[in-house]
Amino acid sequence: MMIKICSTEDVPKGTAISADVDGTQIAVVHGEDDNFYAVYDECSHAAVALSEGEVDGCTLECWLHGSRFDLRTGEPTGLPATEPVPVYPVEVRDGDIYVSLTPSNGVTR
Repeated sequence: MMIKICSTEDVPKGTAISADVDGTQIAVVHGEDDNFYAVYDECSHAAVALSEGEVDGCTLECWLHGSRFDLRTGEPTGLPATEPVPVYPVEVRDGDIYVSLTPSNGVTR
C-alpha cells in the first residue's frame, strides 16, 4: 500500500524532510540525480535523524558522526555505521510523493 506523504515541491533537490508515516519516521530525500528516495529516519549507528543530514549525490550523511548511507540500498558507505537502514519504495504521481512502509531492501528497524 502506498501512502501519500507530500508534494514534490515540498522537497527541493538536494534536501531531505522528515515525515511520520503511521508511526514510522521516514526521511524523504530529493537526490541530486533528481529521483526521490525514502529511508528510515534514524542512523543505524546513533539514534539521530538522518533527515537533518546532508544529501550528496545518492547518499545521505548523518550529521552527528558523518556516516553515509546509499539512498538506493540503505547500505552504509562510510564509518562508523556498519548496519544498513531500511529503504522504502517511492512513487511520484501527479506531483505527489507516495511511500510504501514495506522495506525494499528487506531491512527492518
